[in-house]
Amino acid sequence: MKIFNKLEEYDYEQIVFCQDKSSGLKAIIAIHDTTLGPALGGTRIYDYKTDEEAIEDALRLAKGMTYKNAALGLDLGGGKAVIIGDPKKIKSEELFRAFGRFVEGLNGRYITGEDMNMTQQDAAYVNCETNYIVGLETGSGNPSPITAYGVLKGIQAALNETYGNDDLKGRTVAIQGLGAVGRRLAELLYKAGSKLYVTSRDQTKIDKAAAELGAIPVGLDEIYGVKCDVFSPCAIGAIINDATIDKLKCKIIAGSANNQLEKSRHGDILEKKEILYVPDYVVNSGGVINIIDDISGREYDKENAMKNTAKIYDACKKVFEIAKRDSIPTYKAADRLAEERIASVSKIKTIYNRK
Repeated sequence: MKIFNKLEEYDYEQIVFCQDKSSGLKAIIAIHDTTLGPALGGTRIYDYKTDEEAIEDALRLAKGMTYKNAALGLDLGGGKAVIIGDPKKIKSEELFRAFGRFVEGLNGRYITGEDMNMTQQDAAYVNCETNYIVGLETGSGNPSPITAYGVLKGIQAALNETYGNDDLKGRTVAIQGLGAVGRRLAELLYKAGSKLYVTSRDQTKIDKAAAELGAIPVGLDEIYGVKCDVFSPCAIGAIINDATIDKLKCKIIAGSANNQLEKSRHGDILEKKEILYVPDYVVNSGGVINIIDDISGREYDKENAMKNTAKIYDACKKVFEIAKRDSIPTYKAADRLAEERIASVSKIKTIYNRK
């Protein structure tokens, strides 16, 4: 991989490689853009097959956070961190404190938080070394419930766009991944009367969803071919790709996973197939909305966070409107919304201001 060519392609600002031999830490922090403010994005732990795969994921996730924060109208840039290794084996206080020191060393350019396979306890260890972390138990806490609620509102917006109503009762939803967000989304859909198909790498989670939510288990590869109203990716990214896109039998794609399209052309193909794609960084933005109080220093207000997260419905509808107005796929419509805001603010920042 030619790293500087990769950075130049989408104008990334910085990659930080973090290594601590004593704790076993191997991590990557990617900062995409800080035009609007400090780069905000969580830390995920994943057993990547190669270093290149980890770098690619960190870069994709960081860019997605830039667009997410911009589209939401927040004064935040985009960044992301990945810690390489099996989350069931590598976790320790030493590892997370070492990682916290690397975050502290960026002096506020990057603000982290929980993501895939990171717990509140893990975050607390990071917080021992840096205050540039949000979503702690002492603040807004675990963002997963709010994120799941935001995905639910995005699904309703897409149903309204496709079928003319928001009703979830009787709708069929195929959920890929039953982690912190996927499981909570499944619970919300179950309560609303939806029929669920689920898959996960963790058989225990599948069995539990089947027993408690009446979900129908399917294989990891079979989930793409389930005939459903909504396919909801809630695990890793790049799952809409050459190998999966022709298997899809859904009307809508709306889930919490970041960077669901492996390539932009896959968004074009979905448009041709008349599958309504709800841009991931819009529909999964509840987690960011949930921690705004932490960043501003205000006391966390869950009721207010829920109220603001419900506005994801309106944001999704706006993206659909732009797509129709400009005759472009929805992923381009969301990008256009974000890019225009970044461009407008960047002009203001050319004015000299001594600090």
